[in-house]
Amino acid sequence: MPVSPMAPRQPLRATAAPGWRLPWPAPALLAWLCAWSVLLAMLPVCAALGLSSAWAWAAATALGAGAAFAMRAASRWRRGLVLAGFPVSALASGLAAAVPAWAWLLPLGLLLAAYPLRAWRDAPLFPTPADALAGLAQAVPLPPGARVLDAGCGLGHGLRALRAAYPQARLEGVEWSRPLGFAAALRCRWARVRCGDLWAADWSGLALVYLFQRPESMARALAKARAEMAPGSWLVSLDFAVPDVAPTARLQRPGAQTVWIYRIGAPDSGPPGIRSTRAVPGR
Repeated sequence: MPVSPMAPRQPLRATAAPGWRLPWPAPALLAWLCAWSVLLAMLPVCAALGLSSAWAWAAATALGAGAAFAMRAASRWRRGLVLAGFPVSALASGLAAAVPAWAWLLPLGLLLAAYPLRAWRDAPLFPTPADALAGLAQAVPLPPGARVLDAGCGLGHGLRALRAAYPQARLEGVEWSRPLGFAAALRCRWARVRCGDLWAADWSGLALVYLFQRPESMARALAKARAEMAPGSWLVSLDFAVPDVAPTARLQRPGAQTVWIYRIGAPDSGPPGIRSTRAVPGR
């Protein structure tokens, strides 16, 4: 399993302040609103000109696709949501006539129960792949009985991946959504799962904290880890790096998501130019 070591230390470099950006999911909502506005504006125009309404639908769909491809800095799943939002909502609107109005409150209620409004600032439910943390134990060896936390454990997929990596660790999970937390506790009876805010949870005494959050959350997560965790402990993130902080190491397998590894108490080396590594044949 390849592990990219930390880049050679460099002096901290000044970086330009990032421009103001709309918080997620505002870009998706704005893109969908624009697509629907184009559709509603073009339908009467097409009718007046004797054109097929397909031109209006095509223009609205193209606008949504263009908005998705314009989001180059966003993750793939966010671009996918923007791309699929208008076609899915258009399809649903065609079925709405056959469904009583009150019936739409049922899925909304289930969504709010599983994913309450307060949790919307964190990542939505995207499960950790079963083999996403393969090789983590070799990169970050932990003693038996070490406490490992999945911060925002969802349905427990991350806990299962952590158990595969650290079968002798004391695994814990915290999840704000009570339905998801209860489901994770049932699926992972060997772990201690509690319902609560991952940002209010006490990280002291933990040897490793694992997250599969959002890019915007990573700087806050590292700050919390530095404030509460002991030197020599670890913060591990799937897919998303801490901006402008060099990782201690990273795991990169072909076709797999990147695992970013930060050792608490290790000095930063400034914005790194770390390159991807290929898997060693036969390993």
